[in-house]
Amino acid sequence: MHSQTFSLVRSVESLFMCDLRYVIFSLLAVLAAVPIEAAQSPELIPREVLFGNPSKTQARIAPDGKHLSWLAPSPEGVLNVWVQPTDRSQPPRQITEDRGRGIRFHSWSQDAKYVLYLQDRGGDENWHLYAVDLNGAKPRDLTPFEGVRAQNLITDPKHPGEVLIGLNRRDRRTFDMHRIALAGGAVSLDTQNPGDVIGWRTDADFRIRAAIAADPQNGDKLLRVRETVTSPWRLLTRFPFGENVKVHSFNAAGDRLFISSSLGADKTRLIAVDVASGETTEEFARHPNSDVAKVLLHPTEHRIQAVQFDYQKPEWQVIDRRIAKDFDRLGTLAEGSLSIASRTLADDRWVVYFVPDDGPAVYYLYHRERAHSERLFVTRPELEGYRLVPMHPMVITARDGLELPSYLTLPAFGPKTKRPLVLLVHGGPNARDRWQFDPRAQWLANRGYAVLQVNFRGSTGFGKTFQNAGNGEWGIGAMQHDLTDAVRWAIDEGIADAERVCIYGGSYGGYAVLAGLAFTPDLYTCGVDVVGPSNLKTLLQSIPPYWAPRKKELILLVGDVENDEMLNRQLSPLFHADKIRAPLMVLQGANDPRVKIAESDQIVAAMRANQRPVTYVVYPDEGHGFVRPENRLDANARIEQFLANHLRGRVEPITPIPGSTGELR
Repeated sequence: MHSQTFSLVRSVESLFMCDLRYVIFSLLAVLAAVPIEAAQSPELIPREVLFGNPSKTQARIAPDGKHLSWLAPSPEGVLNVWVQPTDRSQPPRQITEDRGRGIRFHSWSQDAKYVLYLQDRGGDENWHLYAVDLNGAKPRDLTPFEGVRAQNLITDPKHPGEVLIGLNRRDRRTFDMHRIALAGGAVSLDTQNPGDVIGWRTDADFRIRAAIAADPQNGDKLLRVRETVTSPWRLLTRFPFGENVKVHSFNAAGDRLFISSSLGADKTRLIAVDVASGETTEEFARHPNSDVAKVLLHPTEHRIQAVQFDYQKPEWQVIDRRIAKDFDRLGTLAEGSLSIASRTLADDRWVVYFVPDDGPAVYYLYHRERAHSERLFVTRPELEGYRLVPMHPMVITARDGLELPSYLTLPAFGPKTKRPLVLLVHGGPNARDRWQFDPRAQWLANRGYAVLQVNFRGSTGFGKTFQNAGNGEWGIGAMQHDLTDAVRWAIDEGIADAERVCIYGGSYGGYAVLAGLAFTPDLYTCGVDVVGPSNLKTLLQSIPPYWAPRKKELILLVGDVENDEMLNRQLSPLFHADKIRAPLMVLQGANDPRVKIAESDQIVAAMRANQRPVTYVVYPDEGHGFVRPENRLDANARIEQFLANHLRGRVEPITPIPGSTGELR
């Protein structure tokens, strides 16, 4: 298998292209399809069904094909790893015993002897790497170092008994790559970080031979390579700040690198570059509206097989015609966007899943030689009895003419115009919203709210011009104006009731909530801020130490708020709390390493000092978001009641959530 990082797989499907005329006609069709008044409102979907643990999720097949694994709740209701022989000769077995936060990500060792997973403590994001064998023996902490974070896990079938992983053990600011023997747990330094490397890549012999570094002086990205593990590193290509690059893999011979690059183009292209010269030797794929979103590589032969792009809906482009029939077959198997979760080393079986916009994900085991697919499970089968609604892609034009790819989710009942609106703002901001099943959007629509999700400038996936248009545009700039323009569009189109608009978001989305309430106080009826920063200066001063190599990049994105006090006061909602008139709800994890609790404490104190209405909820055992289902359910119950108080939507009865640690402060 090609060397692979431990990551969540993004869902993909067919491209949805549209121009402005299509958007207009599409919007008219959407509104016309929604009844003015349904004979009977659909049943309330319980929050437990949407936000509790899934029944099963994250299916994986072992590299030898003998076992399947997945995450599912234990009898105590905590997500753990379960395994079963692929032939179903034995019943499923739970092989981990987590009783706290639950396990969120898992994979197999290449020898198929161990399941590997990452776990932190209380949301501190100091991930530890654990291994557990199929007998279900006590999981072993392979990185038992206090205060140390593990990341960038790499495995390889040629070295099945080893893994490579980054640890900031020597210096909390940087990650050295370590080699770990799975059987005995011996840890040895493999490659020391010179201080600026933020990512590594191995060749076909499991040697680290490529690195991406961040230039601390100007925010450039530096692609470095070396011929052998004893050779000096040399600069292959410099990517000036604002350019996008991702290294996917070496080829089998080790003389070419497969990368996604925006050099010489606006959208990233999938190309091969010569390791000796850095020259482009082949272009595999590009798209007029989308960056490369995902690359599929053969599990052992280090060659490109398919590329995913994602403008408004996802699309696969098949590069290797040997798998074209497989994609054709899978394309008719189920509704929704297709993702390949795992493959055997023999490449005879794939675990795939489909994510529609109006239903939970469905997993299948696909037998390539027999052209047969076996349905494994639906992640949330209890949802299938409820009425869910589609997510409508559309383009909203900002005041300066920039087109903003967006998504609108409408209730299946009530009036078709002038609905209460929730503007749901994604985090990052270098991230994006996607066409997919979104439990928050379905929840809010079920309660009677129109839900608008906007990929504002600065969002990723739409080219460097779109992404860089957000640089220096926080708070009072164009990035926030995009959100304002989207709300005004919804009002002007008759979708939203101007008197009932709430802005709701987490992380950067939480900052956008505070900025929206402070800088456009007449636009919003209320706001929900989840782990959002309020003072950009203190945010940058308190970043985790391992963000240090990319701090210059953050400054270029935001502005030099540490040294320019006037700029910080202009951009930070904390200093404009007196302008906020709408009720605000703030939710925060006490252990958040990215947006410290002080960010929420500050804005809450300022609101109260100015006698502004604010509700503050803290979760002592959470970090940057709420992982424990008890806390998710508690938070969403509180949010639902808050929205109903101000937007007059529907409410599932609110009851105390056993096990939640939420504190009203």
